Amino acid sequence: MDAKQVKYFLEYLRLSGVEEIFYKPETHLKPEVDKSEDFKEENPGKILLELKEEYKNCQKCVLAENRIKFVYGEGNPQAKLMLIGEGPGADENATGRPFVGRAGRLLTKMLLAIKLKRDEVYITNVVKCRPPNNRNPLPNEVSACLPYLEEQISIIKPKLILLLGKVAAVSLLKMNKTLGQFRERTYSFQGIKTYVTYHPSALLRNPGWKKYAWIDLQKVQKDYLDILAREKNG
Repeated sequence: MDAKQVKYFLEYLRLSGVEEIFYKPETHLKPEVDKSEDFKEENPGKILLELKEEYKNCQKCVLAENRIKFVYGEGNPQAKLMLIGEGPGADENATGRPFVGRAGRLLTKMLLAIKLKRDEVYITNVVKCRPPNNRNPLPNEVSACLPYLEEQISIIKPKLILLLGKVAAVSLLKMNKTLGQFRERTYSFQGIKTYVTYHPSALLRNPGWKKYAWIDLQKVQKDYLDILAREKNG
C-alpha cells in the first residue's frame, strides 16, 4: 500500500467514526535457524571411507611404485581396541585388506582367544603400501605415512592400542628397544594406553613365543573388560 492509498484509507476510517488507531510495530524477529546439522555428530565410519578414497593414490613415497591396492585399514570405526602392525604383505597388497594372509588368520585366532571378533576392533598398519620383499619400512616411508595413522587414531578414538611387532613400536613410541624390552611395560600414545606384543608373522616363525604373546593378550583383555564395566556402570 503506497502513501496515497494510506491517506484514503485513514480518511475512510475517520468518516466511519474511528477516532483512534492502535499500531503494533513489527518485531522483525529472525526466523529460527535449524542448527541440528551443526551439532550432528560426525560419522567416523563415513569419514574413514572418504579418507581411504582420498588417499588411495598416494605418491608420498616409493612404496607407491609396487602398490596394487592401498591398505588403509578395516574394522569397527568406534573400536575400543586398535591393532597396528608394520605394513601390508603380498595378500594384503592384492586384496586391500590388512592381515588376511597366514599372519592375519593367526591374528584372528589371537583375538578370539580373548573373546573378540575382528569386526569389534580396528586393524591397520604403520604404512599403507607393501614394502618390497616384505622388508621393514624405511624411516622416510614411515614419516610419509604416519600422518594417515595418527588421523585414523584421532577419528576412531580407541581406548587401547596394541602394537604388533618391533617396527610398529619403534615407529610410534620413538624408542629403540628389543621386543622383549618393549613388552615389559605399557605406554601412552596420544594419551591412549598402548601395549606391545609380537607380530603374528614372528609367532609363525617362532611358535615358542606364543606363550609370551598370550600373556600380553591377557593384559589387554583385562583392561578391555574393565573399560566395558566402567561404561556399563556410567
